[in-house]
Amino acid sequence: MIKLCRVDHRLLHGQVAFSWSHALGVDAILVASDAAAADPIRMKAMRLAKPVGMKLVIKSIADSIAAIKSGATDKYKLLIVVGSVADATRLVKTCGISSLNLGGTEKNKSTTKSLGIAVHLSDEERKIIRQLIRDGIEVEVRQVAKDKKVVLAEEDL
Repeated sequence: MIKLCRVDHRLLHGQVAFSWSHALGVDAILVASDAAAADPIRMKAMRLAKPVGMKLVIKSIADSIAAIKSGATDKYKLLIVVGSVADATRLVKTCGISSLNLGGTEKNKSTTKSLGIAVHLSDEERKIIRQLIRDGIEVEVRQVAKDKKVVLAEEDL
């Protein structure tokens, strides 16, 4: 069962590994990232950061979609972490995920809108999120589980 799908450009770090995993009661974390799945050093670092007793799986986006659709993840209380809005959209649209948490997106030269201190969006990302909202996906901004959940509407973008 998917408990949360989160966009965080840092992927697995303290907020995800401890705050979110404990608050949600998950027993597995899926890091869905083409870059991370292709980088043995990054994978090793993430394995060191995971909570004791927690299952951690690092897969490409395509392999993550295949695992979810096959039912292989059904036995877990699963937290999915992706590095970008584009990657999250692929998962949401193909795997029937009904909500998306924006927890951290990198501020860069294409950023045109900031939603709090950690979520920075380009025009293209804003367009994608507007469409997700139109499609009935709940999109929220929240860094850590104890923060107030802020559900986005199209006009917020």
